[in-house]
This record gives sequence, structure tokens and C-alpha cells, in this order.
Amino acid sequence: MGVTDTRWSLARWVRPLGWATLVANIMLVVTGGAVRLTGSGLGCPTWPRCTEESFRPHGELTLHAAIEFGNRMLTFVLVAIAVATFVSAWQTGRRELRRLSIILALGIPAQAVIGGITVLTDLNPWIVSFHLLCSMAIIGLAVLFLRRIDHPHPQRAARGLVGLAWLTFAAAWVVLYIGTVVTGSGPHAGDLESKRNELDPLQVSQLHADSVFLFFGLSVGLLFALIAVGASHEARRAVVVLLAVSFSQGAIGFVQYFTDLPEILVGFHMLGAALVSATVTWTLLLVLDGRTSKPA
Repeated sequence: MGVTDTRWSLARWVRPLGWATLVANIMLVVTGGAVRLTGSGLGCPTWPRCTEESFRPHGELTLHAAIEFGNRMLTFVLVAIAVATFVSAWQTGRRELRRLSIILALGIPAQAVIGGITVLTDLNPWIVSFHLLCSMAIIGLAVLFLRRIDHPHPQRAARGLVGLAWLTFAAAWVVLYIGTVVTGSGPHAGDLESKRNELDPLQVSQLHADSVFLFFGLSVGLLFALIAVGASHEARRAVVVLLAVSFSQGAIGFVQYFTDLPEILVGFHMLGAALVSATVTWTLLLVLDGRTSKPA
């Protein structure tokens, strides 16, 4: 009886820990953005140590070293949350939750290694881009984990809706990827000495804007399709939230472009990118789960 009670007590934490996983990974994107926007990317000039002599900064602690070292320390918070999430998911006895918790946990050391490679390559913009996109993927997996807690057995959705939802999801990822390319061509390299990707910022920004218009148009089309088939309030609300996040993100993008990329707006834009990854994944899952029709 005592063992059963203990397992239930641990399993009941699976939802709050799932939310903690999602929030922590979004915060990792934000703190990573702070590292870049303050020029602190090489505040710890090597990896896995902070300096050649130590794992932590020594001597007079500079602002750049403190910011970069603080971002690295966030890894330990993520590890603690990941271990707790795995234990809680394991106690549920549900295979899918166990599998997802393992994948989420493995994402932490994988990201640490990629982050180390970015430092060792002096913040190569293409590796930095990959580093950010991996965080976006982990955010999407965290959303999937949360969805599967209450909906372990998805139904079949209408084929046309599924195709449109996947197309919208793919367009969102095109937007996210091109956004990292734009950043790699711009002034916020993470360090004054780091090289950029040598692409024309004006041209890649135009391509990014075009992909945003495509993504936004597909999202509007998905909303009208859900209305046309009599979709549930939950499904329509998910797309409305996605449109609101996307519109806000687009507005920030245009303002930052015409105001010479102020750091504070770029930081909010990175937060918005994380929210786009989360909301577009949630929308896709609602459609794929086939729970889009109103109850009879």
C-alpha cells in the first residue's frame, strides 16, 4: 500500500513538471539571447571549462563572464527538472510519457555539447543557428508531452485538415529557420570578433518577411477550415492564439528592422520565436488528435 501511494504521489507531479520543462526551455532561449545581445558569447572562452584553468570564472568577474557562466549554470536547473520529470513519468506506467521524458532529458546534454561547439568555433553563426533550432524542437516536444498526459489515444482527423495543419507547421519552421539566418547576418554576433554568415541582411530579411506572410496566410486558412467543419472551441481558440502570437512576433520583427535592431526588441523577438514553436505545435496536435469536431 505504501509503495502504491508513493508511486501515485510521484505520478501526480507529471503535469506540473511538464510545464516546468516547457517554461525552463523557453527561459533557456531567452537567457541564450541575453548572452548574444550583450556580446557575452565568449565570456567563458572555452568549453567545458569556463577558462583553461577552471570550470568557473576566476579573478575579477566581468559582466560578460557572469552572463555566459550564468547561462551555463541553467543547465543544472534543466537537469534537475528533467530527472524529476522522468521519475514522475515512469511512475505513471505509460510508455509514451516515459519515452518522451527520456528524449527531453537527452536533449540537455546534446544541447550542452552543441553549445560547447559554438564556443570552440568562436560562435560560428551556422552552429549558433542549429543550437537555437534544437531548443525550438525541445520546446515542441515539451508541448507534445503535456498534450499526451490527458490525451494518450488520439483519434483520426479529417485528411484535409491534417494536410493543412502540417503545411502550417512546416511554414512556421521555415520562418524560424530563416529567422536564425537573418540573425546570423546581422550585428548581434555574441562577440565583437565573431564572424557573420556573409549573407546580405536586406535580402535574407525580405525572404524572412515573405515566409512570415505565407505562414500567417496558412494559419488564417486553417482557422477558416476549422470553422467550416464545425470545429470545437478548443481547436479554434488554439489557432486564434497562434495568430495572435504570430502577429505580435511579426510586428516586433518589423519594428526592430526599422529601428536598427535594438537589443531589447531582439530579445522579445527570440521569446516570441519560442512561443511560436509552442503554439504551432499545440495547434498541430489538436488537429492530428482528431478532436476538432463539436460533440453531438
